[in-house]
Amino acid sequence: MLLFAIVALLLTAAWFIHYGQRSRRQAVANLPGPYCPPLVGALHIMFQMNPQNFFEVGREQVKKMGALQRVWVFNRLLVISADNEMNEQILSSQEHLVKHPVYRVLGQWLGNGLLLSDGKVWHQRRKIITPTFHFAILEQFVEVFDSQSNTCINRLSQRANGEVFDVYSYICLAALDIIAETAMGTKVDAQKNEGTPYANAVNECTALMSWRFLSVYLQNELLFTLTHPHLKWRQMRMIRTMHEYTINVIKQRRTTLEEHLKNKRPEQANEDDVGTKRRMALLDVLLQSTVDGRPLSNDEIREEVDTFMFEGHDTTTSAISFCLTAISRHPAVQAKLLNEIHEVLGQDRNRPITIRDLNELKYMECVIKESLRMYPSVPLVGRKLQTDFKYSHSKYGDGILPAGTEVLLGIYGLQNSSENFPDPDRFMPERHESISTDRGSAFTYIPFSAGPRNCIGQKFAQLEMKTMIAKIVREFELLPMGEPVKCILNIVLRSSTGFQLGMRKRNA
Repeated sequence: MLLFAIVALLLTAAWFIHYGQRSRRQAVANLPGPYCPPLVGALHIMFQMNPQNFFEVGREQVKKMGALQRVWVFNRLLVISADNEMNEQILSSQEHLVKHPVYRVLGQWLGNGLLLSDGKVWHQRRKIITPTFHFAILEQFVEVFDSQSNTCINRLSQRANGEVFDVYSYICLAALDIIAETAMGTKVDAQKNEGTPYANAVNECTALMSWRFLSVYLQNELLFTLTHPHLKWRQMRMIRTMHEYTINVIKQRRTTLEEHLKNKRPEQANEDDVGTKRRMALLDVLLQSTVDGRPLSNDEIREEVDTFMFEGHDTTTSAISFCLTAISRHPAVQAKLLNEIHEVLGQDRNRPITIRDLNELKYMECVIKESLRMYPSVPLVGRKLQTDFKYSHSKYGDGILPAGTEVLLGIYGLQNSSENFPDPDRFMPERHESISTDRGSAFTYIPFSAGPRNCIGQKFAQLEMKTMIAKIVREFELLPMGEPVKCILNIVLRSSTGFQLGMRKRNA
């Protein structure tokens, strides 16, 4: 009897919740979507999906329902869009900038940094960090790209024997070295000493966060703690290691800057002890910035440095790994790319690469663009609407997405759609050689997102990719060996088969 009463009470409560959502259901009734039974919603579809088949199932749903759909899961309203018109309006909005709640899994590591913040804090931090990617500073960063890429080449030489291997770990450590030196102005030597506590913590914590992202219940910090206490303890240890390291670097850099400002003229503050220009880092920009007339605290600076470390090393590793694998499978593309590299960079492998060299690698740009089209590093972008969002659509008319709606913008689906890119499964860099006028919206190709919350470091990432790929292709022939990539959903796009290829050293 008691059990019956409990069940009846729960069903009654569920019905009232469902009934209370009627205005929201009416608001999105004009949008297509799968059948969502009362109370539970589209759980039958959710149970079919997993990270391995997410894109395949998603593609089938688009064929059935279209590129813009509404889905109910319990009382949660999700709008899933690979639609140009809707994506452009949402991404261009200056009001709807709050990230999807799933990103909170990164909160204990990244705090209120640029990725997770919104409102006034986000606007202030974005304004502060933007100058970091000025041409003059990027030009200095290219020196780091060049130096660390040379180390990567030396490590890859040990695998250039014509046998299959996974290139991901090599690129990952190189990207970590690059982002640490450009973000903090310090070397972690991840490639030279793989036992560095900080480098290990960044890699392991990134992998753990990515694993948690794949499970709805693990995204909740309390449930994660209760079900995996050992991993929770491990996560806390890694985050503490990273925070302590970053804070120590910030304190040292702040002390050095204050001493320079005290003993030298302001214009000499960025010179080293022998009077030469010291390379700027993101940390230097943050240390010299103010908000409402006060300098940023060490914790505020740490949040931005940690955010830069996470976003800058994981996304770039994925992008370069996918690109190298694609090049290895397309010999004609590789031959054309190698010819351009020789024309622009020459045969002298000891000559440092400059930003001018990188800007002249036009076909390389097309190769990278095509790789990012097929394999965008961030396959989904999420928003949580805080207020009603009014939209206008050529097919569905004028409408409102009610406050509380979770919007998922499918960049992967958008860029791999035959409506936007003919023959989308074909790797064809030449499609980017001229600006197409028949694609419709400029929001069709958005591997770095778009609008006010687009990737602030996209130019940085493109220059880093160009440097590493140019040096690797010039040094090694990439061989089509091993299993092809198979995309799986994650915060950053992954391949369930890894990034397998072979390498053979080219003749000098």
